[in-house]
Amino acid sequence: MTDKPLARNEGLKTKSHYLRGTLAEGLDREITGEITEDDQQLVKFHGMYLQDERDLRAERSKKKMEKAFSFMIRVRIPGGVTTPAQWLAMDQIARDYGNGTMRLTTRETFQLHGVIKFNARASIQKLDSVLLDTIAACGDVNRNVMTASNPHQSGAHKAAYELGKNISDYLLPRTGAYREIWLNGEKVAGGEETATVVEPIYGETYLPRKFKTVVAVPPQNDVDIFAHDLGFIAILNDKGELEGWNVTVGGGMGMTHGDVKTYPRTADVLGFVRPEHALKAAESVLTVQRDWGDRTNRAHARVKYTVEDRGLDAWRREVGRRIGVALGEPRPFKFTHTGDRYGWSKSEDGRNHLTLFIENGRIKDWDGGPRIMTGLRRIAEVLDGEFRMTSNQNVIIANISDEKRPEVERLVAEYGLTDKASPIRRNAMACVALPTCGLALAESERYLPSLITAFEDIAEKHGIADEEIVVRMTGCPNGCARPYLAEIGFVGKGPGKYNLYLGAAFNGERLSKLYLEDVGEPEILAALDPILGDFAKNRQTGEHFSDFVIRAGYIAQTGNGADFHVNTGPQRPAA
Repeated sequence: MTDKPLARNEGLKTKSHYLRGTLAEGLDREITGEITEDDQQLVKFHGMYLQDERDLRAERSKKKMEKAFSFMIRVRIPGGVTTPAQWLAMDQIARDYGNGTMRLTTRETFQLHGVIKFNARASIQKLDSVLLDTIAACGDVNRNVMTASNPHQSGAHKAAYELGKNISDYLLPRTGAYREIWLNGEKVAGGEETATVVEPIYGETYLPRKFKTVVAVPPQNDVDIFAHDLGFIAILNDKGELEGWNVTVGGGMGMTHGDVKTYPRTADVLGFVRPEHALKAAESVLTVQRDWGDRTNRAHARVKYTVEDRGLDAWRREVGRRIGVALGEPRPFKFTHTGDRYGWSKSEDGRNHLTLFIENGRIKDWDGGPRIMTGLRRIAEVLDGEFRMTSNQNVIIANISDEKRPEVERLVAEYGLTDKASPIRRNAMACVALPTCGLALAESERYLPSLITAFEDIAEKHGIADEEIVVRMTGCPNGCARPYLAEIGFVGKGPGKYNLYLGAAFNGERLSKLYLEDVGEPEILAALDPILGDFAKNRQTGEHFSDFVIRAGYIAQTGNGADFHVNTGPQRPAA
């Protein structure tokens, strides 16, 4: 217990009548495109953020107009799997109600931008018609569960997808608010609504903060498992058969500039569970956080802080008690990389899969470039498989029959979807940032491609153009594109200014450190040029860029005190 007052959002959740608030009334209020401040918090639980077009703020202010409000809508798609019919529905919503583009996110799902308030219900109803929803894609709940991207690759990948899907379904909020508000569902009549009836897992105040779950199959760490609150690592025997899962807890990317009490952190390996206990383990970790997490300070409310406050041993004992079986000792595993594997592949069942590079996840028809949106729409119209979003903002056209493969190949060529990007560009990610994200301090998605071009020129000059180097950028320190786990990371500090981080492990097991603070492109390129040149001349065989900058002493020059060992936390870049 604590004498500190609860954070404001706690009271808001309690008074919301299980996430209803006044959302229904606000959607019908025609005088404004906005909703109330309280409802802006509640609508996140329904998978949406109210945003505005920041490029238009000054002009609209001069004209005494309200901001150009619209919703960002995020879909809940566990494992990132969609049918062709669902893809076509998303495409139609984007063109009819959104800004004409779709965005693949770093959480294996879609985002739609530019949906005005008066089109929000129609958008959700279109999603519902193809069995998609947005509930719990945002908010203080278990959010979209990510899994190893292609379950057709092996039996272990299929098991990873099934676990992720089961976790997502089991940990969904049970309130009827979503159906009532967005789908004209019947309101609950008669009887008393209590937390044990409506939300038997969450209760009326849900979780202290957001909660992110991922499932990985070594050696590929495509989900960046150490960046998340809860993770499951597949443990296989010598025959490739699933023996169980290592459970990880306490990862998280968010921090606040200037506040040393906030920091990114890699997850700890909590222990090992057999397959039959995995779902209960997920529930147990979530309910421990529900009961132990800080509800007085939202900046201290993520699982990573609860793990550090209580200690890993206490977590291990309590999670085991709630499962009903003690966790076993962690089993050995090895990750080699975090990226996707592009191009064509064939799985054990003989089906074909094509992984396409989508720069920063933006699906649109580019002037003078690939017609990505039209091309993928045409593919969806003929596809006999499905689409799979990856956690690196790319898409896999999966499960294609031998008969359909030539037609898919033809459409890929016709619309310019063939991957011609450099290894550096293929390993780069950016968050949306400006103009829609209200938290953005600097550009990200709109700027990173040109910065990557400058990197490519430097790499070409030093003869390392084919080197795999992970580069990520965010417009603010919240870390949506996981920049603190990039070999070269950029975090927005202000217009045209970034903090530069170096040294995160290529396989996602080590955080980066702050190298330069509050710098623009000239300083960034001037700093990286000689380091890349030194790397080209003096790297060891098989050595990744991030390992080189540590061995060569570039990181030590910053004087940061954070250690580099994975799973020992806290790991704190300098403020």
